[in-house]
Amino acid sequence: MALTVLCMILLLNCVTSDVPYKELYYDQIVDHFNYISYGQQRFKQRYLIQDKWFDPASKGPIFFYTGNEGPITSFWNATGFIFDIAPQFNALVVFIEHRYYGKSLPFGADSFKDKNYGLLTIEQAMADFAVLITDIKHNQYKANKSPIITFGGSYGGMLSAYMRFKYSNIIAGAIAASAPIYMLSPKCDPTQYFVRVTEDFKQSNPQCSANVRKAFTVMENMVQSGQAEKVSEKLHLCETFNSTGYNQVIGWIRNAFVSLAMFDYPYPTNFMGQFPAFPVDVSCSYIVNSTDLVSSLGQMVALFYNGTNGSKKCFDIWTEYVACADPSGCGLGPDSHAWDIQACSEVPMYFSTDGVEDMFPPMKYDAAMRRKYCQKKWGITPRDGWVNTLFWGIDILGASNILFSNGGKDPWAFAGVLHNLSDNLTSVIIPDGAHHLDLRGANPRDPPDVFKARELEKYYIRLWINTAYNKENQNSKI
Repeated sequence: MALTVLCMILLLNCVTSDVPYKELYYDQIVDHFNYISYGQQRFKQRYLIQDKWFDPASKGPIFFYTGNEGPITSFWNATGFIFDIAPQFNALVVFIEHRYYGKSLPFGADSFKDKNYGLLTIEQAMADFAVLITDIKHNQYKANKSPIITFGGSYGGMLSAYMRFKYSNIIAGAIAASAPIYMLSPKCDPTQYFVRVTEDFKQSNPQCSANVRKAFTVMENMVQSGQAEKVSEKLHLCETFNSTGYNQVIGWIRNAFVSLAMFDYPYPTNFMGQFPAFPVDVSCSYIVNSTDLVSSLGQMVALFYNGTNGSKKCFDIWTEYVACADPSGCGLGPDSHAWDIQACSEVPMYFSTDGVEDMFPPMKYDAAMRRKYCQKKWGITPRDGWVNTLFWGIDILGASNILFSNGGKDPWAFAGVLHNLSDNLTSVIIPDGAHHLDLRGANPRDPPDVFKARELEKYYIRLWINTAYNKENQNSKI
């Protein structure tokens, strides 16, 4: 989520899936909503499938992962929960890649040129999902009675829920993990994002967040007194930053803290580098008793950019972090362009820091700043009122059969559904969970609360499947 670091490309983790898949491509419509613009023009949309457990005769459902901001193969490898339970349900497993990410580029190498990116919208992506999963169910597998359950984490969790909002005739139920759906509503307070990041480090050790604050103050004073070169040495930067580069340094540092908080898992992972178990605790150990706060701040940041066994001798703040419309980070490479576009159009993230409620230096980011950046970079003028209307804002009581899970350690929980809204809109809180921990494969180091969350998710999945079969039987009598 940010949503990237939701938008950083997910890499394999230590609980990588050893489940093989078939990589297939579907001839997808380029524009679902305008019959004139591109006519019947199509593009190759990638999807992954595993059918070795599938048995529609035994009420076998279709488990459908709604791909988000990265290559779909990465999400396959990071979503072991689906493979843990698919044999129990005799399920067909399908992962569909989001348009404009990975290999699913509507205009190939020109997808981000000449306004070709105008078709990168949530609505178009959801239509892709609906068209493809319908074809898989009815044409490819003749599984007309198999209920479809969506799964997704972070932005993918939002998509999982939205598919149930929009296509409830197709989707029987949705698991929406770490899905900050309230973020699109003007009633949500976006300043709470970095407050939650700060709280993660404070919970590890109150002295940790306190010393991070002090480190930023020391660093600011050093820069103001002409010691930028000394600061660069302490942070192990490849080059000394100039007066215009200080904000880049702060963004680069904040990006690391966001990642450490999001990936604060109880076992080592390879998300964007080799992280130890409980990386927040490990990073805090560098600064709690430090007598050189700026150098210790650099050690904390290096845990993200260089990992536990990294070989980098210095850091390049301009290539390792690229400022974009998402203050939590858009990641790097072609997929970062796609997320930047979405952060300009339909996914507003006004995450500011003030140095009071959070531990970071004041950095304002508001609607006017976003609009100016997006117009200059992509020619996009955001329309936040429309996305609030389109995706229901905070008024989602008209939906049903969705389970929202959120981790107590996850910064994105600030915009998540944190309590039950109805019998059919369920919230599960995982106090010791980081970003969509429940979607990852089972691990002996998992906290007990994530085990309970997965059991509840299985309960609701079975309930939705049985309800869908009962409904199908009733319809067959009409």
